[in-house]
Amino acid sequence: MSTNPNRRTIVAHGRLAIRELRLNAARQRLHGLQIFSFEQLAVRLAGGFTRPIDDESLRSAIQTVVPETPLGELDGIKLLPGMVDAAADTLHKVWRSGIDLAARAHEHPRLESIARLEAAVQDRLPPGMMRPADLASAALKRLAHAPAVLGSVEIVGTTELSPSWRPLLAALAAHVPVVWVAGPRPVPEWLAATDIEVRRSDALTPEQHMVSAATGFHEAVEAIRWARALMVTDGIDPSDIAIAAASTADYDDHFLALRADANLDLHFVHGIKVTTTREGQAAAALADILIRGFSQTRMRRLAALCGSEAGPFQSLPQGWLRVLPADAPLASLSAWDRLLSRLTAADWPDAQDHTATLRAIVDLLAKGHTAADEVGAAFLTGRALAIWRKALLAGPSVSLDTTLENLKQDDGLEVCVSPAWMPASALAASPRRHVRLIGLNSSRWPRGISEDRLISDHIIPTAELDPLPIGAADRRDFETILATTEIEVTMSRARRDGEGRLLGRSALLGPVTDEIYIGRNAVPTHAFSETDRLMARPDEFAGDTQAASALTTWRNWHRKEITPHDGLVRADHPLLLDILARVQSASSLRLLLRNPLGFVWRYGMRLQMPESGTDPLVLDALAMGDLVHMTLDLALQDLEADGGLANAGEAQISAAIEAAAGSVAGVWESERAVPPPVIWRRTLDDARALAERALTYRGEHLDNARSYGEVAFGGATPKTGAGSPWDAATPVAIPETGFAIKGYIDRLDLSGDGKRALVRDYKTGRPPKDHISIDGGRELQRCLYAFAVKALLGADVSISASLLYPRTETDLQLADAEVTLGELTGYLQFASASLSAGHALIGPDTGGTYDDLAFALPANAGATYCKRKTPAATELLGDAALVWEAQ
Repeated sequence: MSTNPNRRTIVAHGRLAIRELRLNAARQRLHGLQIFSFEQLAVRLAGGFTRPIDDESLRSAIQTVVPETPLGELDGIKLLPGMVDAAADTLHKVWRSGIDLAARAHEHPRLESIARLEAAVQDRLPPGMMRPADLASAALKRLAHAPAVLGSVEIVGTTELSPSWRPLLAALAAHVPVVWVAGPRPVPEWLAATDIEVRRSDALTPEQHMVSAATGFHEAVEAIRWARALMVTDGIDPSDIAIAAASTADYDDHFLALRADANLDLHFVHGIKVTTTREGQAAAALADILIRGFSQTRMRRLAALCGSEAGPFQSLPQGWLRVLPADAPLASLSAWDRLLSRLTAADWPDAQDHTATLRAIVDLLAKGHTAADEVGAAFLTGRALAIWRKALLAGPSVSLDTTLENLKQDDGLEVCVSPAWMPASALAASPRRHVRLIGLNSSRWPRGISEDRLISDHIIPTAELDPLPIGAADRRDFETILATTEIEVTMSRARRDGEGRLLGRSALLGPVTDEIYIGRNAVPTHAFSETDRLMARPDEFAGDTQAASALTTWRNWHRKEITPHDGLVRADHPLLLDILARVQSASSLRLLLRNPLGFVWRYGMRLQMPESGTDPLVLDALAMGDLVHMTLDLALQDLEADGGLANAGEAQISAAIEAAAGSVAGVWESERAVPPPVIWRRTLDDARALAERALTYRGEHLDNARSYGEVAFGGATPKTGAGSPWDAATPVAIPETGFAIKGYIDRLDLSGDGKRALVRDYKTGRPPKDHISIDGGRELQRCLYAFAVKALLGADVSISASLLYPRTETDLQLADAEVTLGELTGYLQFASASLSAGHALIGPDTGGTYDDLAFALPANAGATYCKRKTPAATELLGDAALVWEAQ
């Protein structure tokens, strides 16, 4: 048997083994040595332009042929998401096992369907791309060239070979020396019937340890600590360290987060999710819009991720996102059309009109996932575009988001110089000296055998379709790792899963009795990061200024007395004096009286409730009130311009409300979040009914009356160009309090002689059961608005102030505005003095249902913190708390 003395071939299993063998060959300057997989050996021997079927080409062909190929009983599911993945998996199994689908199509309708799919895929694949059986046949015809092309052949690190390759390997042994270098690994039984030399060696006896961690995340933490300790403390070469599991999916996210915290170059042999990279996130942002539709949040995310790349966003000016209304969800194409129709050059940062460019972007995105190819090419470039196209090959466009979530790519680290996280199969083919095996729990290692998704066991037995079942492979890999690791193997399992359920031990562990129990809060011998070190050393952590501050805050929250962490500040603090000196509104004064802490947070510290990223199911009470007020204001303007509300009939009022409701709905949909369509239509109907009741409620009759809506006063900017009975810029000050006020009066009716005025504040809720005046500081509008009207129109004007509840047509009159204002003046004086003294404390509205700053309080504050602190806060506030008992 003559071979080329300068040519030698090593066949390895897996990318990791191939890369490490090539690095070793380069270091030893082994010229003429070829290192590749058995599939690549067959391609090399077959020659010409032959090549194996790669996964991307297969998925692309499947996706193309499935819609147009009749698949019999699979026609009902062939267009569902996941079909491409299932079909590719089935074809790979069939090809590896050497099953001839065409010859067996008569056995079952399902096999006929798969055979049709296989034939269509083969016709679609590029020329020269062959199935494993075809590659093996082509290589068998050229075995005479094996001595020159391959030289002697060594099979290294492999424990099993697919049936489709076995005839080629057996025939190859007759032309060149073939050695199966098994070492301590198990040798497949079929190898005994060939002339292939098997080289075996004794199994290694590494030091073994068995540990149990609290959860899977705790296992990952302990693994990172272990790897870092080996490198830093023991001086172990990173390339000698491996962490492995039978299935890596359960731990990938943990290790990705931990390696960043540990600043450790942990290489993911099997790749990382593309969505963990900026390019993958850009593709995911685009898929989110195409599949789930428009929203301002999605558009902003897409612009942030794709705006720096060459694409449609490039021609928009810096800061263009400011043209989008802050509160508008922009959740439909019609909402974007309304926004674009009213944009002018003055709205853009550079004072130039870019509306046409933004409209083109919106129109392109509106094409949806059916135009994914076109949209992706327009918005994405480079690596992001490659990820996008790969996702389109892997599945239908309708499931792009799911496909992107499952795609992986290389993490860019060099495995030969890094500690590695990998599947057990990769470690079995390429041993390392220090190994940690995690996830050794029952049903996780070994994993259970499952049927193929398209070819069930009753059609072709699983043992025939998949002669290398995953459960047997897991067992074989575990045994191989123990036999090939040189120094140490640490075996780890979790005691509980993420939901707290107990987990059993893997059957592979046997009757191990010396298991080391690692507590979740145990002090590590080697911390993997600064955070880990500080958490393990409470004394050192307590010396950190942030930790000390946090601990003090926590302790103060649990004390009954008032502390600086409850809103106690120094007297006459400049910030407190500044916000008290500002022009107030009825809402701000109510907050001052009933929640001084919230008053400081909102107006002094500018805290705001985080915006929700989802549209509401129903409008809350405040939003419903705004909707009714906007409808009333617009309808009232139309009626006053057409003869006046006092002279309008019910039909005219109904028509005005209908027109106003339509206009308000369009503006609302452009600028604010709306519920689902059915609920939104019902909400608009409710708003129309309330508005009609409000405008048709007559109450006291005024001769030749003129009505005004949303009347600005005290310096508030008028909302519309409608007429006003006074100059809105005229200041309005409450005597003896130091407060000036401004705001909008819901409705003001003036008699023709100007001697009588009706002030009404609309309430869309239900009226109180008892008579109220100030109502503990909750109700200030009637009193303050009546005072503002008298101050602006003159003391000789007779004023009636009321709360109008359209839902029940109830009009609550303020009995004596002068007396009520006197009481309120005293309460405001007390509140101002208390806050100036540094008492920014909780009140009865703190942590309540409508406290939108409750997120800044301790968790469940209404039931715990507020109850604990209220007695001391009430005592310290003194007279400022009297308003809470006012009627």
